[in-house]
Amino acid sequence: MKKQSPKKGFTIIEVVLVLAIAGLIFLMVFVALPALQRSQRDTQRRDDMARFMSQLTQYQSNNNGNVPDTQDKWSNFVTNYLRVGGDAFEDPQTGEPYAAKKMDCASGNCSAPNSETISANPNTIFIYNNATCDGENPSYDSGKRKVAILYKLEGSGTYCGHN
Repeated sequence: MKKQSPKKGFTIIEVVLVLAIAGLIFLMVFVALPALQRSQRDTQRRDDMARFMSQLTQYQSNNNGNVPDTQDKWSNFVTNYLRVGGDAFEDPQTGEPYAAKKMDCASGNCSAPNSETISANPNTIFIYNNATCDGENPSYDSGKRKVAILYKLEGSGTYCGHN
């Protein structure tokens, strides 16, 4: 009588177990990937806002310490200081250029844009003259050379920066 050798190969349970583990790994990657991409885009937006503030300092150096005080001057600032020489100054997700919108911050009251205003003005940097940041919101500052900027981040929250 011949002795039978054990069969080589995997059982169906082993194959299903390996496929289940691989499926879980892929699921975790696909769940984490969009959050990582949002985080990267928000980091780029923060860098863009830092560039904005840096160029504002340069603008002030060229204009006796003054800051743009009208919507037209802010629009010209974006064109002449942030997009000079064909530089891109645009949202990393949409590829649309950032726009500057001057907001009111008079008499000690700086109103942050509501969700409707933000939705109606995508890729818009909200600019407050005579203001600084108090967390994620602008607050009035009597200094005429103070500027606060707000930008809605994709992940969560709002970026608020000031000079």
